[in-house]
Formats: sequence, structure tokens, C-alpha cells
Amino acid sequence: MRNIQTLKIFCISLLIFTVSCSKKTTQSLNGSFSYLSKDIVFLSSDEMEGREIGTEGERKAGEYIAGRFKEIGLKPAGDQNSYFMTFSRKKSGNPHGDEQSSGGVEVTGRNILGIIDNNATSTVVIGGHYDHLGYGQEGSLYVGSPAIHNGADDNSSGVAGVLYLAESIKKSGLKKYNYLFICFSGEEKGLWGSNYFVNNTSLDKKSFNYMVNMDMIGRLNKERKLAISGVGTSPVFESVLNDIKKPSFSLKKDSSGLGPSDHATFYNSGIPVLAFFTGQHGDYHKPSDDAHLINYEGVQDIVQYIYTVVSALDKKEKLTFTKTRDESQTRMSFNVTLGIMPDYLYDGTGVKIDGVKDGKPAQLAGMQKGDIVTKLGDMEVKDMQSYMKCLTVFKSGQTVTARIIRDGKELDKQVTF
Repeated sequence: MRNIQTLKIFCISLLIFTVSCSKKTTQSLNGSFSYLSKDIVFLSSDEMEGREIGTEGERKAGEYIAGRFKEIGLKPAGDQNSYFMTFSRKKSGNPHGDEQSSGGVEVTGRNILGIIDNNATSTVVIGGHYDHLGYGQEGSLYVGSPAIHNGADDNSSGVAGVLYLAESIKKSGLKKYNYLFICFSGEEKGLWGSNYFVNNTSLDKKSFNYMVNMDMIGRLNKERKLAISGVGTSPVFESVLNDIKKPSFSLKKDSSGLGPSDHATFYNSGIPVLAFFTGQHGDYHKPSDDAHLINYEGVQDIVQYIYTVVSALDKKEKLTFTKTRDESQTRMSFNVTLGIMPDYLYDGTGVKIDGVKDGKPAQLAGMQKGDIVTKLGDMEVKDMQSYMKCLTVFKSGQTVTARIIRDGKELDKQVTF
């Protein structure tokens, strides 16, 4: 098995190297494309066993990331002059809260921290989580016996982006701010690592200029759709993004600083954030999220884009934080579930279904990937916020009529929660 896995890594790396040799690298990005690909392949290999927090796989992945930080030339910024910040948590029922559960097994994880210290008064934080689901006993959408969830897109792609960006900034002339790079653990359990960092760092949080988060940037599609959240968390973000012409993307910009990833922790602490995401897919939280499905050139283009953003912001004064609209999804108590994966890159009216879960109400009602939900019962579904409000109103066992659009035609489906 180990020999087969090694051969798979070699073959994927060889393919990526061939592609990279044929592509003209953008001059302003100073990182190594071959390292970016190797990082994704290694971190999503079976040897990491899914990188679940508190496991040997997470430890191995953390050691690898720390080694890469050292290679790049980042100074240790963790506990006792190391690259590691160790924390322990008990499982909580609140996926985005700070409160620890009074019961349950305590789990210990490690954030990985490295810094480019320019002796500046303000610091830019750049991060992404490196943990995943292990063998999928918790949080998996896979129906079957336990299997390794390698998480190539979620989130080896984001970690590779962090490393690639760190190498590029290290080799650049960006000197106005310090640059702190963090690979968080425990994100899949409820933003544990980022919560611990923000609440326990010895650094002055008021000195943080802004935070960049990369979570699932590995599946850039043919339409080159890229979601950027947090655009409204500082007045300068919109104009900076609008000035970037290359690489070009079909951008879906969201003003809100909240969301189910580590940037929300920083936003809640009054820090401007930008979060980058290429969308969910059928392999999300399944064993099939593997390295050979990654769009490696797409990851490179996204990091190039982020590098251009960071370079532009390096010329500006410390950013002003703006509180965005109150999106209360992190505090909503859902009574029911429809059992769909929304298409977060969809920007039309309603909620577009990117996938349906077996045995859940949507699948039992005959809903399909590509359907657009526009109404549930008497409640209009205009966007994600109104959709989630519906889930707080309906009760288990209740049957309602769902209005969907399929291939341009309106259909009604009877949904029983």
C-alpha cells in the first residue's frame, strides 16, 4: 500500500511539473510552483490519514508545515520560540463559538505560526486551516465504512497557498508591515485553532492590520469563479480589488466578514478580513477529495491575485475596520435540514443546489443538483440568509411545498422535514 501511494505521489508530481514547465510564470510572484504542487500532494497523501486534530496524521502534517516555514525563512512565532501553538479543547455543540463543552473528550491540537518580522508597528495575518476529517467518523458526507478523507481541496490547497504566498512575500520588497502566517488546526471542529489564537496570542490584536484566509481554493472551474468574502470589512478593499485586472476571474464578492471558516474569528475581533474560496463540489467532505482533482494552475493564479492585493495594501496606511451587515447564520438554531449543499458561487435569486445528501428531505422529494430553490412553504427564498431563516421556522415532521426552478421551468416538490 505504501509503495502504491508513493507511486501515486510521484506520478501526480511529474504531471504537475510538466504543466508548470509549459506555463509562463507571472514575474511578480516569487514562489515556487513546483513546491506548491508538492505541498498539496504530500499533505493530502494517505500517510497523513486525513489530518484530524489530535491524531498522528495532524502531527506529521504540522511538522511538515513547520519545516516548510523554516525553509522559506520565516521566524518561529509560536510557543517558546517554536513554530507550534498547542491548545486543548473539548467538543462543543456550537460550531463557531468560544464556549467549551462541559463534557466530552479533550482533544489537543497545534497551530503552526511563522512570521516575517519587519519591525513594523502593524501586522498582516495570512492563514488557512490544515486539519481535516481523518477517517470521516464526524462531519463526513460519505455513505460507507470509514475511509481516509485526504482533503486535497479542503484544505491542503489553502495551506499550499499560504506557503506559496509566504515564499513570495519573503522574496519581495514588502516592508511596511510584518507578515504573520498561521496554519490553523481544529477548524473542522468549529474554528478551534483560530479562536484559541485570537483569545490567547501575546501579540496586540489592535496591531493586526487585516487577515487573509484561504479555504478551499483548489477547484477553480472553467468559468474561473472565485468567491471573496469580507469585501465590506474595510473601505479600501473594494477599490483595490477593482483595480486588479490580471489574473482575471469571475468574482463573486460578499461584503460580510462572517462565514464558516477561520476569518470569522478575526472579523468578530474587529479585524478586516478577506476570504478566498472556489466553491463546494461533489467531493466535499468525502474520501474522493484527492490531489489529482486539483486545478494547480488555478491555485497559482489565485495566489498571484492575493499577492497583488497584499502588495497594493502594503502601500496604504493601516486599514479601518467596518462592521458589515449582521448575518446571524452563526447564531441561528436550525430546527430542520433540507439536506443540500448550496452553490456558494451562485449569485442569482434563490439558492442553487450543488449536491443533495442521500436519505435527506431534498433527495426524498426528488430535488437534484442544479435545481434552484425559490420558495419553501409560504416563505420566499431569495438568498442564503432567507433560506437559513426557513430552517429555523419549520418543524421536524412538517410537510411543505418547495418551489424550484429546473432547466428554466418552475416545479413544486413536497418536502417532509
